[in-house]
Amino acid sequence: MKRVLGMGNALIDVLVKAESDDLLRELQLPKGSMQLIGPARYRELQQRFASLSPRRTTGGSACNTLLALAHLGAVPGLIAKVGDDEAGRFFADSCCREGIHTHLLCQQGIPTGVASTVITPDGQRTFGTCLGAAATMQADELSSEWFGGYDYFYIEGYLVQNHDLMRRAVSLAREAGLKVCIDLASYNVVEAERGFFGEMLQHTDIVFANEQEAAALTGTDDPRHNLQALGDICSLAVLKVGRQGVWVQQGSEQLHCPAHSVPQVTDTTAAGDYFAAGFLYGVIQDRSLTWCAEAGSLLAAHIIQVVGTALPHSTWHSLQHDLAALTN
Repeated sequence: MKRVLGMGNALIDVLVKAESDDLLRELQLPKGSMQLIGPARYRELQQRFASLSPRRTTGGSACNTLLALAHLGAVPGLIAKVGDDEAGRFFADSCCREGIHTHLLCQQGIPTGVASTVITPDGQRTFGTCLGAAATMQADELSSEWFGGYDYFYIEGYLVQNHDLMRRAVSLAREAGLKVCIDLASYNVVEAERGFFGEMLQHTDIVFANEQEAAALTGTDDPRHNLQALGDICSLAVLKVGRQGVWVQQGSEQLHCPAHSVPQVTDTTAAGDYFAAGFLYGVIQDRSLTWCAEAGSLLAAHIIQVVGTALPHSTWHSLQHDLAALTN
């Protein structure tokens, strides 16, 4: 099986469930967005969260994808940066326990990043993210040796705050012969960095985007137009259209895969991350595009039924059975 190396923000997710959108308005967080916040704002959110029975899990987009890949039997790697604190050790221990091979840099004097996450009754998630140590990762800290032995490099768009870091990481991956995969991250992130994302896609083999992210990049909300636009740049374009499923384009081939129906959407946190994991799990086994899309949809359908970014072990056993039943 081919191997995936990922790079992203090492975060701890602190999650609360809101009874309505009123909490978002109170906290001044635009629904469905990822807002970068400073330490003072982070402390404000945590004070408010304290009365809402928060839960803590490992987080970060790329880490979520690699976690799911590890549960499927792959042996992924992760490049990230944490603080020298209890949260950083929690993050490292969790990755090790789940089978992710880590290249974790450690920053003294700055805490591990935290994503304060509000889950509304419709399952939508909204982030106020204090990057902490994750934001201090620099281009010259990357080692070319880390890229050896891998076939695909998966990078989250949330790293866009550091252009030099993303450019060097993609360059090192290319030099090592890896194919590059990018997830566009969040619509407001794409809006703010549209030009830079356009630059990065010129060096990308596989791009993952949802409707809002693609629209922020192209300036139009026509999914078929946006799929074509992404497919004209990258070898493989994956456009997620929510309840309508996913569109995939590779060269002149286009296909649509419907979404799996679920009894109730509990929390959309990591839905895109788990979709990417299922899709890439097919890619590294040289499965058909249809198999990849169906596998991604299957994983996404399961993660949106639970709170947070982890599935029970019994669910993973069931998923392995369902994936084995998919026709190639």
